[in-house]
Amino acid sequence: MIIDGCSAIILAGGHAQRMGQDKAMLLLDGHSLLQTVIATMRLLFAQTLISVSQVRPEIDAPQICDSEANAGPLSGLVTALEKISTPWAFVVACDMPFIVPGLVEQLAKHRAQCQAVIPVVHGQLQPLAAFYSTTCIPWLRASLSLGNKSLLGAIGNLKVCYVDETELVKVDPQLRSFFDLDTPQDFARAKQMT
Repeated sequence: MIIDGCSAIILAGGHAQRMGQDKAMLLLDGHSLLQTVIATMRLLFAQTLISVSQVRPEIDAPQICDSEANAGPLSGLVTALEKISTPWAFVVACDMPFIVPGLVEQLAKHRAQCQAVIPVVHGQLQPLAAFYSTTCIPWLRASLSLGNKSLLGAIGNLKVCYVDETELVKVDPQLRSFFDLDTPQDFARAKQMT
């Protein structure tokens, strides 16, 4: 099912220091992490954009380069939100290969009356598997201009609908959608999960 009025933004501009290599291109079950996330997003959205720090010729998808180098996911998010043609975007990190389409569809139902829809899992906000409205661009941009590179810090200025895990386990019982690969140990565990 295509989610109306929304694009997908995949953040793939990080330096992956803890992993020690480019996370986006790590192979899991024969496909790169980025390819896997792109394939899932294309099931749900008419437009999928990749936010990168520099153009990746190996990626067969539209790419948007961060406007500010080394400014983290907040900068990538703002730059990409400014380029989409829809009022909403679902934002996901490239190292989240187990994202469940049903979970994204469930989150999409909460978009009315807010600027962002953010899951809360085990008491932790999950801002890199969340919906953002283009109306939040001025607040996010203001946060960046003050030198705040923290996406979590910027969210505090938005009107947010928080979606608790008790609702999300109905569509993703093990909450695999939120498993991200930051370290070689995470990657080893992901291989066991495929």
